[in-house]
Amino acid sequence: MNAIQNDPYHSLRHSAAHLMAQAVGDLFPGVKYAIGPPIEDGFYYDFEFAEPIKEEDLERIEARMRELSEAALPIERSELPREEALNACREAGQPYKVELINDLPDEEVLSFYRQGNWSDLCRGPHVSTTADVRHFKLLSIAGAYWRGNEKNKMLTRIYGTAWNTAEELDAYLQRLEEAKRRDHRKIGRELGLFTFAPEDVGPGIPLFMPRGEALRHTMESYVRETQERYGYQHVWTAHLVREELYRKSGHLQNYRDVMFPPMVDEEAHVSYRLKPMNCPSHMTLFNVSGLKSYRDLPLRMAEFATLYRFEKSGELTGLTRVRSLTQDDCHIFCTEEQVEAEFSLALKLVREVLGRYGFANYSVRLSLRGEEAGGKYVADDDKWAKATDALRRALEANGVEYTEAAGEAAFYGPKADFQTKDVLGREWTASTIQVDFIQPAALGCKYIAADGSEKTPVVLHRAVTGSTERFLGLLIEHYAGAFPLWLAPVQVQVIPIADAQLPRAQEVAAALKQRRYRVEIDSRSERVGLKIREAELQKLPYMVVIGKRDIENGVVSVRKRGEGDLGAMSLDALIQRLDEERAM
Repeated sequence: MNAIQNDPYHSLRHSAAHLMAQAVGDLFPGVKYAIGPPIEDGFYYDFEFAEPIKEEDLERIEARMRELSEAALPIERSELPREEALNACREAGQPYKVELINDLPDEEVLSFYRQGNWSDLCRGPHVSTTADVRHFKLLSIAGAYWRGNEKNKMLTRIYGTAWNTAEELDAYLQRLEEAKRRDHRKIGRELGLFTFAPEDVGPGIPLFMPRGEALRHTMESYVRETQERYGYQHVWTAHLVREELYRKSGHLQNYRDVMFPPMVDEEAHVSYRLKPMNCPSHMTLFNVSGLKSYRDLPLRMAEFATLYRFEKSGELTGLTRVRSLTQDDCHIFCTEEQVEAEFSLALKLVREVLGRYGFANYSVRLSLRGEEAGGKYVADDDKWAKATDALRRALEANGVEYTEAAGEAAFYGPKADFQTKDVLGREWTASTIQVDFIQPAALGCKYIAADGSEKTPVVLHRAVTGSTERFLGLLIEHYAGAFPLWLAPVQVQVIPIADAQLPRAQEVAAALKQRRYRVEIDSRSERVGLKIREAELQKLPYMVVIGKRDIENGVVSVRKRGEGDLGAMSLDALIQRLDEERAM
């Protein structure tokens, strides 16, 4: 019910999915229907076609949808007994609906929604008539496994969007065009940042070229230096871990589907896994480094670790969904009394880092345990209650406004997710702080309390940027590849007009590199206008052009991205300008 209550477009988009399905049935007799829910900003419906359809077919489907909309067909709800509903779906040749009904609880009310001569098994709700669905657009075709299971049949998914007004629809379509222009996969290729080699290396495993590596190194160095300033100690743990550790922590039971298959040491009868998360390794490190006193806490353990998750191939998307990812992961071991203070410190760090990257517009979601019995959550009501209360108190003590989302917690505890918006208004989970009373107990973490007793520490899981790869994808799209000076993989390009100015260009580059700027020299035998144009296309922040007259006058000619020619200035004046801008 939450989605229905919170999304004012829910009924409209649900009805748009039905309108599309009805149009598809009219144009492609015998099509089999799967499911068609509303989603953020739109809707989709999954079909099984006798013959594959093409992008060109979307126009025909859309035209038929408009005819059905203009017909103003009433949308009417009815209920059927289970056997009658099953027989109706069998007679209509709709096996997916039969399967859905069979999987529903016996007490479930089976409702159908009819418009004209077409009806569909559906909980609803819907708008009153097809005339209420007027401002829509079909967007794309994709493949989708039935129920998301790769062992099932591949269906055809058609995506669309629907809005209340033509103005809203036009604005959304403009945002889509801008999103295409900013697509990090496209910009990543154009700027020579990263690539993929699925046939040789594997799908979902990015390869970073020199400029891309410089960019991610800058990102990680900045977060590392900031963490050290906040009292974090950096550690390193291996990529390979005994499977038994993940059984103890609960990850094997809850994350098995996204873990790579085990590697078995036949002689030792031991199975190993590629590391999908850091927390069990960090808790092991806490244990093996000697019994701690309460005076040693809080202990803030951080690591930039490459993790491996066997994401489904159909869900891999550029850098934002990969199989090898690098987390700026941290685990804070503390007493219960220290949770609020440590959360406050982590919150301050998150705010500083997001602000530096240019994300001031964010909200906080308190992700809580769901209520379903026998679900993914560790069954320990007392620890869950303590963790949830501790996190709520910490948020409120810091004056943080938040919304609650049941069912979004980690299996071991609640978390505060920082939902940031990019320049297109799209929401991303950038940072997270989680409170965990469960894993440290499961893995035997102990410290000596002030009264001499052994106690289990609380662990705060904290990631500022989540994963380097995903956050980099977000940054590329946020800045459209035009990174601020401090972050740009190449900050200055030095352009000698002719070979005679190359020695001076090398001197200027060396001076800038001494000041820790990332510099390249374009020494190609090309026209200077072409070099400048290509540097602009590469979105480099600064260009330093050196000609014969510049050398004679002891200056350099400077161009800045977005501002053009800044004129001639001394090298010292340029460095001062760069220093001031880099510090911003």
